[in-house]
Amino acid sequence: MNDNKRNIIVVECISTGTNFIEDIINRGYNPVVLEPKMIDTEEGKEYQKMVYNEYKRINYDFDIIYEQDTYEETLEMVRKLDPLLIVAGNEKGVILTTKLSHDLGLLGNPIENIDAMTLKNEMHNRLKEYGIRYIRGKVVDSLEDAIEYYDSENLKEVVIKPTYSAGSASVRICANKEEMVESLKQLLVHSANYYGDNDNKFLIQKRINGEEYIVNTVSCEGKHRVTLIWKYAKVKTSDGAIVYDSCETVNELRIGEAEMVEYAYQVADAIGIQYGPVHGEYMIDENGPVLIEVNCRPCGANMDAGFLNRISGQHETDSILDSYLKPELFRVNYSKPYKLYAYGAIKLFIVPNDIIANSSPIDNISFRFKSHYKTSMAEIIDDRLFHKTEDLHTSCGLVYLVHEDYDVVEDNINFLRDIEKRAFSLILSKNKKESEEKDDETYLNELKPFLDMVSIYGTGLIITDQIIEGVDILQCIPQDIDKINGEFDFVLLNLNKSYMKESDDNIVNLSFESLSRVKSGGYVFIPKNTYEQIPSKRNGMEGIIQTLDLKIEVPPYGINDIIIASKR
Repeated sequence: MNDNKRNIIVVECISTGTNFIEDIINRGYNPVVLEPKMIDTEEGKEYQKMVYNEYKRINYDFDIIYEQDTYEETLEMVRKLDPLLIVAGNEKGVILTTKLSHDLGLLGNPIENIDAMTLKNEMHNRLKEYGIRYIRGKVVDSLEDAIEYYDSENLKEVVIKPTYSAGSASVRICANKEEMVESLKQLLVHSANYYGDNDNKFLIQKRINGEEYIVNTVSCEGKHRVTLIWKYAKVKTSDGAIVYDSCETVNELRIGEAEMVEYAYQVADAIGIQYGPVHGEYMIDENGPVLIEVNCRPCGANMDAGFLNRISGQHETDSILDSYLKPELFRVNYSKPYKLYAYGAIKLFIVPNDIIANSSPIDNISFRFKSHYKTSMAEIIDDRLFHKTEDLHTSCGLVYLVHEDYDVVEDNINFLRDIEKRAFSLILSKNKKESEEKDDETYLNELKPFLDMVSIYGTGLIITDQIIEGVDILQCIPQDIDKINGEFDFVLLNLNKSYMKESDDNIVNLSFESLSRVKSGGYVFIPKNTYEQIPSKRNGMEGIIQTLDLKIEVPPYGINDIIIASKR
């Protein structure tokens, strides 16, 4: 331990909470990570592996201590460090943070509010007590209890969720009683929360249909201010799981959103928040705003400080520390209007089914977007099994976008959705070639019908695996592309054997390098014997083409099995 600086302890330092380490160091304090006990289940071990991977993202030295077998042992261990402050880095850290802060006489939230701060049912019970809108529900641990409640309340669509969890783990939306019964049959037999704990207690609630938001606030001495508002999209999978699709900043309020912010302040008051963050999730329907759930820790999604600073001129963990350590600065910021400097968005990739992959070509694609900030894909070593996305933890990766022009961000995120839907092999690839290799003469015979067609477009370049005799067009093999200077009126790709031998990552890079040789106003031509070797085949090549902002042309009648695109 560093004996010369006061310690600030971060309990469960993962996701966006990892920004605390840099912020603590920059303020002249010593960061100490308190790692909560892990659950001894398969899911718990997976969660622990994820935590250790999170530590690798932290580019600073920090001390680490571990929750002991009993709370009393943990308290005495922490007491010896004489911490200035204890903060929660993520959801699992909230309970321990609140208890330790209370017992050590540190700034924090009242210990009697722990249940309302962490349990999905109790936070709504608290809203009911305070007379503000809430969602009715009941905690069940058996199918019989669930059916009885469903019938007694005359419910239709319902939501099932663990009473204590995060990241939409084991959350199900059910359109009717039959779907609820089927979902609970699965969940009650084996379902772990986000941390791998098989609690088998679920909250059944009426489903609220509307637009979903995040309102992140930070509080000091019971006063709350908004740090960032997000609007997010979730989708329902075929088995009823609710998964994240995307999240976009709300830069200016629209109809109904100011009332939601007022309601978020009322929620924070009802929960009893005095200090620190509330990551609140809300729905706006025809009756106005209503709470989905609160999480009294930083927002998730692994947002680094630079990303958030670019959007709002602040980042959450720094603002949280201000609420404890610099109340005068909090009051200054409290009086400022809500203002964002750029539009931000996060696209979370949804794995459609179990897949074994050994590369993620999207790494070499997304950085070319105008609004690209960062791509964070799951680590792949050799072959890796990716399970069908069921919650935040089973997303295979994220792309962070930020730009001053909203249309740029929106175009990029919609393009990522198109790739996810129509060319998923550009996101996760098996590197498995399905086409049979043909002899050179066959490839040349397939190419010849297109040669007369392309020659009328001007001075061209054919990047080819088979040199074509008697053609007055410059040709080069893929290994010699870097020897070609200048740009051309058209580029024709005839890369069959090369693509079959290359990894999908290299195929993407080679495609970009080849297509970049066309001049503005020029054309590119990619026949079937080339695009069939691309991840997701024709759709994959069209995705690569659009990444370069080339326009896919309407195919002329009578010309089949070739992609034609132009450079704007």
